[in-house]
Amino acid sequence: MFSKFTSILQHAVEALAPSLPLQEDFVYHWKAITHYYIETSDDKAPVTDTNIPSHLEQMLDILVQEENERESGETGETGPCMEYLLHHKILETLYTLGKADCPPGMKQQVLSFYTKLLGRIRQPLLPHINVHRPVQKLIRLCGEVLATPTENEEIHFLCIVCAKLKEDPYLVNFFLENKLKSLASKGAASLITEDMLKGQDSVVTDTGQSVQPEETSSEVEQAARENDLPQQSDDLSTSLDELNVLSPPEVLDVHAQGDYNLVNSLLSLTKSPDGRIAVKACEGLMLLVSLPEPAAAKCLTQSTCLCELLTDRLASLYKALPQSMDPLDIETVEGVNWGLDSYSHKEDASAFPGKRALISFLSWFDYCDQLIKEAQKTTAVALARSVRERFFVGVMEPQLMQTSEIGILTSTALLHRIVRQVTSDALVHEIVCFILGEQREPEKLTDINRHPLRHRLIEHCDHISDEISIMTLRMFEHLLQKPDEHILCNLVLRNLEERNYTEYKPPCQEDKDVVENGQIAGAVDLEEDPLFTDLSPDTMLSNQEWLTASPPASPEHPKNDGKTEVHKIVNSFLCLVPDEAKSSYHVEGTGYDTYLRDAHRQFRDYCAICLRWEWPGSPKPLEKCNLEATFFEGHFLKVLFERMGRILDQPYDVNLQVTSVLSKLSLFPHPHIHEYLLDPYVNLASGCRSLFSVIVRVVGDLMVRIQRIPDFTPKLLLVRKRLLGLEPEGPIVDHMTLLEGVIVLEEFCKELAAIAFVKYHASSTP
Repeated sequence: MFSKFTSILQHAVEALAPSLPLQEDFVYHWKAITHYYIETSDDKAPVTDTNIPSHLEQMLDILVQEENERESGETGETGPCMEYLLHHKILETLYTLGKADCPPGMKQQVLSFYTKLLGRIRQPLLPHINVHRPVQKLIRLCGEVLATPTENEEIHFLCIVCAKLKEDPYLVNFFLENKLKSLASKGAASLITEDMLKGQDSVVTDTGQSVQPEETSSEVEQAARENDLPQQSDDLSTSLDELNVLSPPEVLDVHAQGDYNLVNSLLSLTKSPDGRIAVKACEGLMLLVSLPEPAAAKCLTQSTCLCELLTDRLASLYKALPQSMDPLDIETVEGVNWGLDSYSHKEDASAFPGKRALISFLSWFDYCDQLIKEAQKTTAVALARSVRERFFVGVMEPQLMQTSEIGILTSTALLHRIVRQVTSDALVHEIVCFILGEQREPEKLTDINRHPLRHRLIEHCDHISDEISIMTLRMFEHLLQKPDEHILCNLVLRNLEERNYTEYKPPCQEDKDVVENGQIAGAVDLEEDPLFTDLSPDTMLSNQEWLTASPPASPEHPKNDGKTEVHKIVNSFLCLVPDEAKSSYHVEGTGYDTYLRDAHRQFRDYCAICLRWEWPGSPKPLEKCNLEATFFEGHFLKVLFERMGRILDQPYDVNLQVTSVLSKLSLFPHPHIHEYLLDPYVNLASGCRSLFSVIVRVVGDLMVRIQRIPDFTPKLLLVRKRLLGLEPEGPIVDHMTLLEGVIVLEEFCKELAAIAFVKYHASSTP
């Protein structure tokens, strides 16, 4: 009580006394602090019962006022108060007092003083060795013990240092401590010279004012002895050699291993039980990883435990998840943005077992993803590779390779959620290589052990469990939409590169093979099929007509010889399903035109993804292709074609997912993909199949089976209306799976026709 009264009295006296020059006022407050340690005999009283907090605040106010006055005078020079603080190593002394925490609570006061000094003073302070040295030392004190009373001040101090480094990334080199102690050369420019410290009665400031050297440090040293403070000789005084400014980073040995205490302290505080502290620490790390300095990036990934902490926490949160979870819960859970985790299980009426753990895992994955997205390039690559090796390969892969159907379904649903959620390029690439491997040479039928996980996941697209098949197909569908060329190359393009699915004919011979009724020779097999008897000659333009009707050839848009006019291709898909198996023209809003709008939008989006991949504008010339090699469409297209071939016998949801993946593939603007999946009239080599030929066989089977089902068309229309919700559920309709398959087939053919139309016009428009 007496000390508080003394403090109030002191403030009153200061308010009434005539104002001193700023420098004298500053020195007065600092000497008042040092005299406390010299004169006091009670070092157990908390610092809040002393005048120290008030004096520190007054010193800050004076420094800010001095800077404002000098800026308004446009001198642009360091003022005498700031010079006093720097030359007398006040920050070093305060660090020692804070480390000793004498009187109790002093550490909080010192942290607060440093934070406010760096935050409120606009001139650059960190380049001064008498600032960044004590700042570095104070950084080491942060995060030493969790849940301490100083955590709040510690995180604010660390974050203001990070913010200053973000403003001037070069300064981070002052915070990389070389383990080999390869300091800058002795000839570097000094902030303080030996003459300024020895052999002079006073120091002359930039403004010509004379500042008498104070015995501040020695006085406090004496006080430290009297108060039994821990002695740190290098904390209270700095040798003349160490007062040299650090050399520029290019002079330092950046290849020598160093310590990055700023990162280590923030990593410690990410484990704080106080969520606000942990989030602030994560924000500080986000700033540090984005710094462009190569030395900092190297130190960050090689000399700190950042990679290990990120991935180990990801692994532990994944292992805390229930072994079995509803895939729908995994897909639809919300509130997974890192830093915004305020989920309360008690208030959630829609809670499910494991929701708390799932949100924690996905939130931390979101943080890892965002951290990698913001990181400097080499840092991002190192972090992403660590996540792949220590989490995906080490933890997730065994779960995906297990034989338990429940385990497969849960782990695949989690992988699907991760694929859908990831956004950073580096992490996307590592996930792609984890799932697919890194092979880019053409596949062989026997290539099942080159990357076991890839083969297992593709097998799961045709799993005995429909749920597993659907979930795996959905994962691949979202994977295809990620901006990484390796996905398309690995799954599809490497198998189509040589175009050995085609039967090559010399151009001169091909021109002679136009038959009198307007059919292409390569389309003869299709024309002889009874499925094509309803196609009129008007819709079947000859090859010669296609060539003359096409836009003129140009370097940007070369002619695709052997192709057909776009409406011929469109009609080929629209006329595949026979009239008696069509039901959409009975229901409004289900026409072909509805697919055109979607195809246009989706194709534009896919073109934006592929823009930087430098894909060719036309197919590889057949003369340059290795057509002698045996064609294999690859395991991915193989399983999709086999699934497509069973569309009349599979559940409705499976059919929707299979056709969705195939339509996504068809949208990609690569000429080989377009030719193989969307050109009905490509001359297929013997024993080869394409998407169109698979559908032709399905339709052939359908026409035979239609004859065995009485009232087929009315039943088909009823099922369509029920699927659209236009009819209430009623008695079970016979052959429900077949009828639903026919509806999906009709819609899929319309979708392919729309995609072909949109792609043709996009390629023929400058």
